[in-house]
Amino acid sequence: MVVVTGQNKVSGNPDDAMSSSDAEDEFQEPATPTATQAGQALPLLPQQFPEVVPLNVGGMFFTTRLSTLRRYEDTMLAAMFSGRHYIPTDAEGRYFIDRDGTYFGDILNFLRSGDLPPRERVRSVYKEAQYYSIGPLLDNLEDIQPLKGEKVRQAFLGLMPYYKDHLERIIEIAKLRATQRKARFAKLKVCVFKEEMPITPYECPHFNSLRFERSESEPKLFEHHCEVDVSFGPWEAVADVYDLLHCIVTDLSARGIAVDHQCIGVCDKHLVNHYYCKRPIYEFKITWW
Repeated sequence: MVVVTGQNKVSGNPDDAMSSSDAEDEFQEPATPTATQAGQALPLLPQQFPEVVPLNVGGMFFTTRLSTLRRYEDTMLAAMFSGRHYIPTDAEGRYFIDRDGTYFGDILNFLRSGDLPPRERVRSVYKEAQYYSIGPLLDNLEDIQPLKGEKVRQAFLGLMPYYKDHLERIIEIAKLRATQRKARFAKLKVCVFKEEMPITPYECPHFNSLRFERSESEPKLFEHHCEVDVSFGPWEAVADVYDLLHCIVTDLSARGIAVDHQCIGVCDKHLVNHYYCKRPIYEFKITWW
C-alpha cells in the first residue's frame, strides 16, 4: 500500500515513495483499545439506579433507598451509586459489592437513622466504615468505647520508647527458642520498669547526687542494663508497671499469641557502693500450639 499526502504525489522514484511495509508499520493499530474505544465498548455508563436498590454484599442481601446510599457525598457508597461508575449485578439483578456483608447492616442503620452498633461490634464496624470512607460514622465510633479507651491507651504507649520494636523482639525470641528446642512453648525474661533510677525511700535522696556528681576520675554517667531478653522503660506517666504489662499482653493476644507472665523477682545486680538494681523481672511464657 502506498500512502499519498495532500501535498506530495507518488512518483516513479522509489526513494520518494513509502513502501507498503513502512506504511503499515507507521499506521499499525494499537494492540489494546484506547480510552475512547473502551468508552464506546461500555454503553452501560452512566448507570441508572432505581429508587429502591437491591444489594448483594458478599452473598448477603439488603434493600435500601438510593438516597440512603447517597446520604453523605464524600463516601465510597455515594460515589459507587452516583451513576458515574458501573456496578455489576448478580443473576437476580441485585447490585453486587464484593465485600463481607456481616456488618453492612450496621452501616445502613447509621446511614438511615444515625444508629450506632453495640459495643461488641464497634471495632468491626469501624473497619467497614474505614473501607466505605464514612467520616461521620468514624467520628461517632471514635468517641465511644472501646475505641475511646484505645485512643487513651495509644497516647500512653506513645511515651514508651521502642514499644512496637520490643513486642517484635519478644515474638522473634520466643519463636526462635521454641523452634530450636522443638517445644510447644518458650520462656523469656522481660524487665518492666517505670523509673530510670531506684526510688525506694532509702535510696531516692542519695542516688541523684551519686548519678550526676561523679568525680573527674569517673567521667561517665552511671549506666545499667538488666540481664534480660527485653526491657520496657522508663516512662513518665501516671500509668504504672501493671498497666504496661496489660498493654503488652493485650497486643500480643490481638496477634493470636497466647502469653502468660509472672514476676520472678528483681534484678539484684550491684550498681555502686551499697546500691543494687531493684527493677522487677517477669517471666513471659509464649505458647505456640
